[in-house]
Amino acid sequence: MKNIVVRNTIQTPIYQQIYDQISSQIMNGDLEADQMLPSIRTAAKELRVSVITIKKTWELLEEQGLIYTVQGKGSYVRGYTKDDLDELKLEKIKDSLKAVIESLKSYNVSKEKMIEIISSIYDAL
Repeated sequence: MKNIVVRNTIQTPIYQQIYDQISSQIMNGDLEADQMLPSIRTAAKELRVSVITIKKTWELLEEQGLIYTVQGKGSYVRGYTKDDLDELKLEKIKDSLKAVIESLKSYNVSKEKMIEIISSIYDAL
């Protein structure tokens, strides 16, 4: 599997790390529609993780509508239009921001302060 990096030194579960990287590759067009993914066993061997980890990753990718599986043939990248991919990206961004905003609200941070924080981080990158 190209450009997939698994880090054992971070708290994010391995299946989630792999999912995040593959979903980003799909949404950025690096993996094309109907492109076949490696088998679960091959991916596990290449990434040096368990078959169960890859199976969980593939199930999550399929659950999220990013891949489809043909019984006895393998798993493939689902075809999306550019607009579909842009919408998927926005949904993923919204989900990520929702968790951050909920955390900030728990600290009673105002909306204006949240925007200021996001703007300063954005400008620093």
